Amino acid sequence: MKIAVGCDPNAESYKQIMIEHIKSLGHEVTDFGSEDPIYARVAVKVGEEIAAGHFERGILFCGTGLGVMLAANKVKGIRAAVVHDVYSAKRAVLSNNCQIMTLGSQVDGDMLGKELITAFLNETYVYNERSGKKVDAMTEYEEKGTC
Repeated sequence: MKIAVGCDPNAESYKQIMIEHIKSLGHEVTDFGSEDPIYARVAVKVGEEIAAGHFERGILFCGTGLGVMLAANKVKGIRAAVVHDVYSAKRAVLSNNCQIMTLGSQVDGDMLGKELITAFLNETYVYNERSGKKVDAMTEYEEKGTC
């Protein structure tokens, strides 16, 4: 898969470790940077690139993962989830069709981060009766203001 990544300046070293892991899994990585302390800008850029179809998934990093998750979710058509456990990383894709996972460089250690990324990238969303209607409702609200 083509993976877009980005972070705030505080998560740069963590991001670099995770980029090497993503590449080791066989994915192509494009880094949208970390120089801007206003992490919303890189999170929105990654979200826009995914929404435009240039990348299949994205992984964003900040201190907790929360700020970049909130910013990425402002992009129309994007579903981003902050995850700190393997089950949530899997369910972000399987239940919610999330395209972006966010991690916290000050919360998730290197080994956990690698496990979360592997879990997130190994899953594929398949529309189904249970989860599909939930994702449809989120999309409908985003597009029409009602669900």
